[in-house]
Amino acid sequence: MKAFVLCKLTAGLEPKALAKIRGIKGVQDVHLTLGHWDVILSAEADTVDKLSGLIVRDIRAIGGVQDTETLVTTSL
Repeated sequence: MKAFVLCKLTAGLEPKALAKIRGIKGVQDVHLTLGHWDVILSAEADTVDKLSGLIVRDIRAIGGVQDTETLVTTSL
């Protein structure tokens, strides 16, 4: 299961937050962006529960991550 996660970061804490995000198992690509969201990343896990845990327990718990929005992919 793959998802794209949009993240808003706290000003001044971006470098530390990015380093921690990049170190999370299951996070594949991390890109800085300009606009409403500061980072977009792709993440992958075997199940919805594991993906949810990765986002809630690992990403959202990082100091400097203010907000996230998750876009879970699907195949039609």
